[in-house]
Amino acid sequence: MRHNSKRTSLNPSHFPLKSDSMKVLVACEFSGRVRDAFLKRGHDAWSCDFLETESPGPHIQGDVLEILDEEWDLMIAHPPCKYLAVSGARWFYHPEDRHLPTSQRRPHPKFPNRKQHRDEALQFVRDLLGAPIPHITLENPVSLISSMIRKPDQYIHPWMFGHGEVKKTGFWLKNLPLLEPTNIVSGREKRVWKEPPGPNQWRNRSRTYLGVAEAMADQWGSLRSSLS
Repeated sequence: MRHNSKRTSLNPSHFPLKSDSMKVLVACEFSGRVRDAFLKRGHDAWSCDFLETESPGPHIQGDVLEILDEEWDLMIAHPPCKYLAVSGARWFYHPEDRHLPTSQRRPHPKFPNRKQHRDEALQFVRDLLGAPIPHITLENPVSLISSMIRKPDQYIHPWMFGHGEVKKTGFWLKNLPLLEPTNIVSGREKRVWKEPPGPNQWRNRSRTYLGVAEAMADQWGSLRSSLS
């Protein structure tokens, strides 16, 4: 344990580890949904976030950058999208400077540090993608990562995995195959965008859909022999 990291190793369902289990890190996850999907399939899976986990299970409460060198086999990372989302780009610059090149625009008067926060968020993404972990997935909605780091390897929607909703999400992959749809259903509800403002809005938007979490564990968790 480093610095102020707090580790909880409780495995509430006592899932036995497979002989070919993978050591899986789910970065920036407080819901435990992806972690639990891998646990159920016999993997040594841990979530990590500055927040406590919502679902009892192996969790590291602290800075994920401090544990990237702990010989993980696979990392699935969910970096916060607040300063990365394309939808927030309008808050970078002063609204009266729209006619000017971006290099000449003033900061937004209400959010003078927005650009600094964006740059820090992008560096966090670079640190995650550059981690010494052989197999990595980094997910984010349509974001500045595409234009400022690199384009994603694929986009998915919840309706491809049993949820009749729309939420375009990009995956940046390292040594992993594309995630294949498992249950294409009707329905294109934009539920996450209709979430009313409130203290829990960001939490509700950030939880991984269960169908997506199950697909990750089924498809990437079953590749141990070919990925080793």
